[in-house]
Amino acid sequence: MCVSKPNQSSMRKSLLVVAAAFTSSVVMAQNVTLTGKVKNNASNENVPAVSITVKGGAQGAYTDDNGNFRITVSKLPVTLIVSSVGFESREVTVSTPGAPVDVNLSPASALGQEVIVSATRSPERILESPVTVEKMNSLTLRNVPAPSYYEAISNLKGVDMHTASLTFRTITTRGFVASGNTRFNQLIDGMDNQAPGLNFSVGSVIGPSELDVDNIEMLSGASSALYGSGGMNGTLLINTKNPFKYQGFSFQVKQGIMNIQNAEQKPSPYYDWSARYGKAWNEKFAFKVSGQFIKANDWAAYDYDNVLRNSVFSKVVPGGRSSDPNDDGVNVYGDETSANLFDATRGTEAGMRQGVLTATGGLVDPNNLAAAFLATFPTATPQQLGMFLQNPAIPAALRPTLQQYIPLYIANRNGAVGNQFVSRTGYKERDLVDYNTINFKGTAGVFYKIAPSVEASFNTYLGTGTTVYTGADRYSLKNLVMAQHKLEVRARNWFVRGYTTQENSGDSYNATVLGRIMNERFKPSQTQWYPTYAIAYAGNRFAGNSDLASHLAARSLADAGMPMPGTQAFNDLKNAVASAPIGSNPQVNGARFLDKSDLWAAEGQLNVSNLAGFSDMVEVIAGAQWKQYVLNSQGTLFADTAGKLKPSEVGGYIQLKKRLLNDVLTLTAAGRYDKHTNFEGRFTPRFTAVVR
Repeated sequence: MCVSKPNQSSMRKSLLVVAAAFTSSVVMAQNVTLTGKVKNNASNENVPAVSITVKGGAQGAYTDDNGNFRITVSKLPVTLIVSSVGFESREVTVSTPGAPVDVNLSPASALGQEVIVSATRSPERILESPVTVEKMNSLTLRNVPAPSYYEAISNLKGVDMHTASLTFRTITTRGFVASGNTRFNQLIDGMDNQAPGLNFSVGSVIGPSELDVDNIEMLSGASSALYGSGGMNGTLLINTKNPFKYQGFSFQVKQGIMNIQNAEQKPSPYYDWSARYGKAWNEKFAFKVSGQFIKANDWAAYDYDNVLRNSVFSKVVPGGRSSDPNDDGVNVYGDETSANLFDATRGTEAGMRQGVLTATGGLVDPNNLAAAFLATFPTATPQQLGMFLQNPAIPAALRPTLQQYIPLYIANRNGAVGNQFVSRTGYKERDLVDYNTINFKGTAGVFYKIAPSVEASFNTYLGTGTTVYTGADRYSLKNLVMAQHKLEVRARNWFVRGYTTQENSGDSYNATVLGRIMNERFKPSQTQWYPTYAIAYAGNRFAGNSDLASHLAARSLADAGMPMPGTQAFNDLKNAVASAPIGSNPQVNGARFLDKSDLWAAEGQLNVSNLAGFSDMVEVIAGAQWKQYVLNSQGTLFADTAGKLKPSEVGGYIQLKKRLLNDVLTLTAAGRYDKHTNFEGRFTPRFTAVVR
């Protein structure tokens, strides 16, 4: 029998076909898409925002507004965990591809059952937390009656919020609230959200868009034992959505009207647009991008009450610009410059006398002429002064100067001036501050599953815009830019992350300083404005006018030529001063601060008991943190003209938790040590006991 040799070329082709078919079937088997709907078992209504996760896997999804969900799994059968706040969780096993997965959830009381991590840096039910914690999940945030998620935080128990402008809000939970709270931690995905040059968070100017917020936890009161020295008044944790769970495209539009029934401003539109897209390509890789744009005409500050300042304290007093020569309006800038009128008139008199002595080589002393005038005309009227100055013995070139000098001499000696203060004429805030509020926030992140329970991620957070901040002065934060970049590896029992914050103040300036320096550029106080005012005031008093009338006439003369809002001269002066950096010379320097500070940080945490296998005895968590500040203001905020300042801090903490009496009693002890370059080290302990 003859057996022919098979053709090797044909065999290779057949094997390739079989391999391709096999590979195709494997690929198809690895991409099973399941669809379904979740309903309320009691009311038969669709349930949105329900979490659908694969038991033992990384895949996840959420139901839409109609309760529908779509999830891709690698193989069947698979067990889906269906859970939502307010419902009992269910596990559903799916073994048939293509069949719809319909799930009915039974309502359940979830009071105190939500899981939090902020209280002890480890998962626990909120009811068992040793300290007060308030939480808002994604479902709550979607239905909250507030313009933004950040503003909704003010509705939480124990929260006090200070509103400096539309997008600049400051939170506290203990003590008095003020704009810019340096005693409150704000963490976004574990990162310290403070502006390095300010040492406090700038509200929600930088951070996640509204559609990317997963949950918010508010830890009321002191939290320094776990979160560092900034947590005296509380700690806020904002966590964003993971693209492995939250996938798809979302778009949200909010529009409204600002300044209704506002006498100072016309009604104007409010725009708030946000979008998010998340995608998991497979079980290993996912990414997300999101952004939010807010634009509005901010609230105008128009409190012109007269304030009497005493160092950092002040009180409202009667009077205004037309009745009080030392008027200092709350939202008027430039009128903070104030001088004693008696000192001003005496100084002006001395300067004029020296000028006459110098011009005449010491031959003519205006004091002698003033004394001679009073001896000749004891009643001292303007008409008599005119007659006296016609004396041929008085040089004609000196008569105009003496016409001003002698009334000044008399006023300083007959008590007409008195011990009173006079302030410069200022500009209203609305003429100095940019109320065109704009805020853009963008985030992007890539996520990679190194192992089923180990995830690496790189995230970027960018915020830019224009807003108004109130501190010791009013600040126009114009074209502010802040960016944060984070690299993190997280597992079930540990995490390590490194991040940086980059700050650029843009065209920001101090509005109070702006008004004062604009006045100095127009007429320097010491050499022009106050001398003009003093001479005019003394002349009017000499003419028999009342004190108030003399003040009004003197101010009108001293302010002659002052650039007024709406004119090109005003705009040119304002722009010149606002763009010049803060310094000691008002004729050269201006109101702009140049802040390009950075923050570099690294931290890690380890659940020692879980890794070592003794968590059934006691739970032990340990962590460490390092921060490096690079302060760079070129002398406009810090004393850093010689170079950048680089203070650093390092800290570490450990926490032990022990459950006793069949979990009825839980004891927790935590301690943290922090050391800053400029301060001595400090240990912060905390002990708690919870009875269930």
